Order: sequence, then C-alpha cells, then structure tokens
Amino acid sequence: MSWAIFVRALCAATVLMSAFGISPALADGNLQNLQHIIIVMQENHSFDNYFGALGYVPGGPYHPAGSFDRDRGQGDDEESTGCRADDHRCVDGLTCKVTAAGDFQCRNSNADDDGSVVFAFHDSRRCVLPDIDHGWIAVHESANFEEPNDTLRHFRGDGFVRATDLTDQPDTGPETPTEDQTMAFYNQQELPFYYSLAQDFAISDRHFAATLGPTFPNRAYLSAATSFGHVTTNDTLPPPGGYKPVNGTIYDLMDANHVTWADYFQDVPQAGAFRTFSATAIDPHFLPYKLFLAQVAGAPTAPPLPQVSFVDPNFGFLAGRAAQSDEHPPIDIQRGQVFLSQVINAVRNGPYWKDTIIFLTYDEHGGFYDHVRPPKAPQGGRRTPDGVDPGQCKDLSNVPASLAPGGGAQCNTNQLSPTGTSVATAEQLCPELTTDPTGPFPAQCASFDQLGFRVPLLAISAFSKPHYVSHVVGDHTSLLALIEKRFMTSGKKRDFDFDLDANDDVDLMRPHLTNRDLHASTLEDLFDFDHSPSLQTTVGSALPPVSDCTPK
Repeated sequence: MSWAIFVRALCAATVLMSAFGISPALADGNLQNLQHIIIVMQENHSFDNYFGALGYVPGGPYHPAGSFDRDRGQGDDEESTGCRADDHRCVDGLTCKVTAAGDFQCRNSNADDDGSVVFAFHDSRRCVLPDIDHGWIAVHESANFEEPNDTLRHFRGDGFVRATDLTDQPDTGPETPTEDQTMAFYNQQELPFYYSLAQDFAISDRHFAATLGPTFPNRAYLSAATSFGHVTTNDTLPPPGGYKPVNGTIYDLMDANHVTWADYFQDVPQAGAFRTFSATAIDPHFLPYKLFLAQVAGAPTAPPLPQVSFVDPNFGFLAGRAAQSDEHPPIDIQRGQVFLSQVINAVRNGPYWKDTIIFLTYDEHGGFYDHVRPPKAPQGGRRTPDGVDPGQCKDLSNVPASLAPGGGAQCNTNQLSPTGTSVATAEQLCPELTTDPTGPFPAQCASFDQLGFRVPLLAISAFSKPHYVSHVVGDHTSLLALIEKRFMTSGKKRDFDFDLDANDDVDLMRPHLTNRDLHASTLEDLFDFDHSPSLQTTVGSALPPVSDCTPK
C-alpha cells in the first residue's frame, strides 16, 4: 500500500470512528522517556481463568461487557468481539450475574462428553490437579472439537471440557458442576494482589498467546518470534549451546544493537533454551535473581539495571514443588503473587520506578477456558512467521541438514518423549502430512497463522494509564516489537499493522526477527510517557498462602 493511499484510508477510518464516538487507542507522549523494560512470564492461565470476573468486583473501576458494549463479529461464525474500542473501563470477561451473596451464575459453557452442559464457575481451589491438557492437539480441539484443523475459519470454543476428558482429567464417576476445572475461574478472593494491580494500573483484555499450543512453542516466540516448527513442550531440552533459529533471537538482536539485557533466574533461565547454560559454562547474561533485587534497590555495589530484564520465577526444576513459584498447576497460585509482589515492590521503592515498565504475562492458557476467538496472526498475511511449518523444524544447529524440513534439532527425537516429537505431533493433528512430511505443508491443516487463547497481560509502571483496559490485539511478540522500537530505532514512526495483512505503516526498517514481531502491536496505548500518571500510585503486598495447597 502506498503512503498516499494509506493516509487517505487512515483519515477515512478516523472520520468514521469519530462519527461513532470511538477514538483510536494510541500511545501518549515520548517513548524515549522509557529507559527499562522488565518482563515476567508466568505459566498456564487464561484471561478468563484469572480476570474473567474483573468487571464484577464490588466498587471496582471496571464493568463487564454488556449488550450495549459488545460489537458483533463478522464472518460465518457470529461472535462477540467484546467492549467498544473507546471504553477503557470495560472488561471483556465472562458473562455472569452476581447474586447478593456474591455467588456467580455464568452463561459461558461447554458441552461434556455425556451431552450435559458445564458452565463456567467460581472456584476457590487454588491448586488444580491433575494438570489440564494444553498440548498442540488438545488446544486445537478446544477451539473446534470436531474440526481441530479448521479453528481459524470456524472457531467454536466448544472442546475445552471434552479435550480434557480425553486425556488428563477423564470422567471417573457421576458428574458434578465443579468437576471440570478447565471451566473454573478465580476472582479477587483468590488473587487479591493481582486484582489490585489490574485495577490500579493497566491491563489488556486482548493479549493472546503466540500460538495455539503448549509452553515451549509459546515461550520460543518470546525469544525468537517463532517456534521454528516446534509444536510440543517435549522439545524443551535444547541441543548443546541452545537452539539456533535461522533468524536468530531477540538476545542476538539486542547484542547486535548494543541493547543491555539480562535474564535473572532462580533455578533455570528461560533464555537457557537459546544460550549456553550448563554445568561447565553459563552465558554471561544469565544472572541470579538476588542481583536483580539489589540492582533495582539501587545498592551501591550493584551494577546499573540493564535496559531489558527477563525475571524468571522458580520453575521447580531443581528443588521441585517446594520452591516453585511459576503458578503452573498444581502449584498454589498465591505463590506467584508473593514472587511478583517482591519483584514489583522492589522496583516501586527503588530509583528505577520513574522510567521502567514491568510486564506480567503468561506463556499460554494452560488448558483453561477462554471465550474469545483467537484472531488471525498479524504477520503480513503469511501462514507462518518465517516460512517454517508445524513439524518441519529448521534451524542452524547442523547446517545444511538442519535446514531441511524436519531436520532441526530435537524435531524428530527428543530426550523427554521419543514418540512425542514435533514431527509426530504435527502428523497426529494433520494426518495428510504423513504422506510427505518434508514436502509442501497441506493447506487444509492448522498452521502458525492464528494466535493462541488469551492470557493476562498487566503493565505496572509510572507510565501506566490508571484503571485502563486496552482492547488492542497483542501477543508475546508485541513485547519484542516494543523492545525493538524503543531501543533500536528513534521510536518516532507510528508502528501499527492497520489491517493485519498489508504493510501499511509498519516500520520496515525496524530491526526485527520474523514477520510476526514486525507486524505486532507495540502495546503503547497502555501508557502515557509524558505525564507518568501512575508515578505516585502505591503497591500493596502479597503474603504467602495461609494454607498452601501445593501437593508434596
């Protein structure tokens, strides 16, 4: 699209939006005032599971999307697209009535395998056991149980209960209304610290996991803006020295552009899948979590805080569940609040608060219900971010063999499950692929052209717009896009993919990894970089659970 045509289209769109009382969600102020970005990615919860009840908090600043707020979707599957674009006190959560006693009666539902209906329900059980299936196949079945390869064209959201019944939580007796925890949600009673943050600072109700899949592929997008063909968490253990995506990683890009960064870890760094982390050698960017706390406190003996920080919870790899704080079931979710309370209060009470953003998000939905249709992935109309299809992994681990479809490291075999590889998993969802595993990817099969289910994203910062809900679509690569725009360009050019398919006003000169981070939104509408409206906002604290329900 030419610049002149884009300007005319944008002006026309602005006139129409103004006529209907809708104002575009844009950033306020000078992005260059931002000096530090801190990213904390926890595990396995959907937006509805954690914040589907946010609009119902008594006396809170928000309201749920009602009949006057909801726009209607287009296409053959009519859907609610949530709140009006200009209503930033509206939360597109669950559709419920709350009784005088505080009980929830919700309309959101899923069919069970016996034909009964399971409605979304408030759950005070903070530990979910067993874990809910959120693998590549189950997630696609959750989106469309009968046609899991057709989730982009025909989203149903009808398979959460049945997909889980098939695998991790099979029915063993008479059904109860609260048996299927995939339909469960929490509120301010279980998550008081998170609800306080969401009400005082800014939150998005349109932030999605990067792909309809499990942990490793989604975390790969945070590092590389692609999963480069991987579709299973069985591939978590990397080859020696880490995975080497063809287009590199955000860590490589930051190094090349002289952006300072660190990954602060407690047991293992999440970036360890892409950089050296072994008993004999550790990448110098991997630093202990205690050093982060000293840096943000301004300790005179600590070095300055880098421009970009990844702060990891304890994943339970070394000490098991005893120290785990990532909120992955069956861990008590209140442990995560304690960890985030320490991180956020350390920044809030230190010298870096005035020019720092803390992002709290989750890698994927963990199998928990979410009612919003995952949209088409913004990557210039392409089916994949980088030309690599599901199960046809490519990387630079063993060139030239690793550049052949399926030849990438850990794609055909892995240490965790030799039969549960990315190749085998992709073929299980897409049987047509078995006839020619290295050939053209079948057009009728699910690919990487759709975002995953919604996950929470909170922005805690002096720059955060207070009591603000963003409705701009984002995913994990939006965090990369913001890093690239702020620290690798002047930050002055608008960076927004107007219709998700054309280049429009996307800054094609911005350093990037794949078409996904190039076209991703930069989350700037959450902030006012000139006036720092939340500079004086206080932050509460979270105490450890009185009775920790984590299994021993």
